[in-house]
Amino acid sequence: MDDFAHLSVLISIVLGLGITNLLTGLARVIQMRDRVKVYWPTLMWAFTLLLVHVQTWWTMFGLRAIETWTFQVFAVTLMQPILLFFLSALALPDFDRDEALDLRANYFAQTRWFFGILVVLVFDSLVRTILIFGRLPDPADLLFHVGFIIGSSGGAISVNETLHKVLAPLSAAVFVLYIGLLFTALR
Repeated sequence: MDDFAHLSVLISIVLGLGITNLLTGLARVIQMRDRVKVYWPTLMWAFTLLLVHVQTWWTMFGLRAIETWTFQVFAVTLMQPILLFFLSALALPDFDRDEALDLRANYFAQTRWFFGILVVLVFDSLVRTILIFGRLPDPADLLFHVGFIIGSSGGAISVNETLHKVLAPLSAAVFVLYIGLLFTALR
């Protein structure tokens, strides 16, 4: 087994845990629909996070060409799935309660942490690229990173509901565009 195959096991496990959180939470929304007050931005973020998890796993394949791994590079690389796991835990509430669940109330209770972690996630992605390749991402990729940082910062700072109702579908659409333009084929 080469170094990357060994290291990718832990990356895949952590990504799998985040995906499990999201899928379980979405299934619980359906199962407990009579006790859940739905808030569509929450559901949109859950689906967007699923896509982010899959895209992260997809792009990790590009790291297979790295011949020498340091603990520092691996730690920064592993931080991305860890941060995604935290986002998956914040996106949907704990469904093991007996009372009714309000997804809107949970969304705004978690907003600052959720979007703050999202900002850190994007910065981690930039740091990983710098550590591995010794440079910033290509211009188009960097532009998307900057856009995600600006949008996520706005989400962390503001609790304006209109902003959040725009941010959820806009982020999903921009992320789909990001994948479509930069990550359609394994590299």
